[in-house]
Amino acid sequence: MLFPTATFAIFFLIVLPLSWLTMPWPHRWRPFIIAASYVFYSWWDWRFVLLLAGCTIWNQMLAVRIWRTTDRARRKSLLFLALAGNLGVLGYFKYYDFFVSSTDNMAAIVGYDLPLSLKAIVLPVGISFFTFMAISYVVDAYRGEFEPTTLEKFAVYLSFFPHLVAGPIVRPSELIPQIEKPRDPRRVDTSRAFYLIATGLFKKVVIANYLASSIVDQVFAAPGQHSSLEILIAVYAYAVQIYADFSGYTDIAIGIALLLGFSFPQNFDSPYAAVSVQDFWRRWHMTLSRWLRDYVYIPLGGNRKGTVLTYRNLMLTMLIGGLWHGAAWTFVVWGGLHGVALAGERWWHGRRAAPARPLAGWPRWRARILTFHFVCFAWIFFRSDSFGSAWDMIEGLFTGWGEPSPLVTSGVLLAIAVGIGSQYLPARLPRVVMARFSRLPVLAQATVLALALMVTSVLGPEGVAPFIYFQF
Repeated sequence: MLFPTATFAIFFLIVLPLSWLTMPWPHRWRPFIIAASYVFYSWWDWRFVLLLAGCTIWNQMLAVRIWRTTDRARRKSLLFLALAGNLGVLGYFKYYDFFVSSTDNMAAIVGYDLPLSLKAIVLPVGISFFTFMAISYVVDAYRGEFEPTTLEKFAVYLSFFPHLVAGPIVRPSELIPQIEKPRDPRRVDTSRAFYLIATGLFKKVVIANYLASSIVDQVFAAPGQHSSLEILIAVYAYAVQIYADFSGYTDIAIGIALLLGFSFPQNFDSPYAAVSVQDFWRRWHMTLSRWLRDYVYIPLGGNRKGTVLTYRNLMLTMLIGGLWHGAAWTFVVWGGLHGVALAGERWWHGRRAAPARPLAGWPRWRARILTFHFVCFAWIFFRSDSFGSAWDMIEGLFTGWGEPSPLVTSGVLLAIAVGIGSQYLPARLPRVVMARFSRLPVLAQATVLALALMVTSVLGPEGVAPFIYFQF
């Protein structure tokens, strides 16, 4: 079920009042919201509800046993079992065909013919997100940082429909305490919720969908048929598309959760205004960045075991992050490029005797421009279907100048400018807009929202494409 559809609108108009009506009685609200979330998830394929339910029971059972066990070796064994179960399910559904085809190709290179076969397994929507949330739950229990809750509350945490299929990745300590006590409808920040939903819909339906249909999909599908200018603009367009698509989804998810009385962590903070690759990852998909830091990078040793191992840990973390995004070597290369850049930045700053001063003026803009173009270059591998296609894109940047470029229209350039320029607006501007909106009479608020939705509907292409991150 997609957010920007009439189906979801009807679903939410039913769920929202019933959620608040049952909220004063948690023993009624929790089964209701679990059922609503399972209906939401089953709309795509009802069979995978069983997978979600099994993941819930498995992780709750082992998290409780880990928490209650005092023997260190036993606790480690239980943690390993929990992780093996989660990663095994994720590996089967998401990476089975990838590993089989990769193994078969490597064997063919050395002259072996392995009797391996592909299964064309259907990837459950959102499996990467709820698997990582489940891992957070059991690992936090193992570390003694979070006491497991009841099965019912954990089921709400894992299946809560606003974050279920594409994040943000919410930690147990961020959501479960909110589940454990009724929310107060008088404290719901409706102005912020409506602002996030309206802007999220505009980013997804207007900016992301327009750029995808107008230039990105056509150029990446056949880069050899397009000019260098079209390829360059398509790369910029994809950078804006993926930002508008994913941050738009996140905005809608956070807004919907707010209307239900729950607060989610921020997931984007003007990433294309970053002055370094490290700064980019502090701003892009922030919940995933923190997850990789806390559950991969730090357990590997972080920066505590010397310079060389720090570089190794950065590389491994980003390679895992790349593979998490998709079962293809292009995603691994994308993660590897970011790993090399992070290691390179750390090496460069490590050469200085004194801490670097904050950049200002032209040096700051130069750093932003260089970071943005590195990120855009890496997006070529992320978006391309194969290395051959990625190489055709890169080669085409240099070999087709002066050719006709009909796809580079004023609308495409305006959408790119809006997508990037909006990240340089003053941080206080949204707060000012929300404050003024909240002071409007109810009828005026309804009118503003109706106009915003109408503009989004008129400007957006016909139909709504699935969110990019649904496939991850």
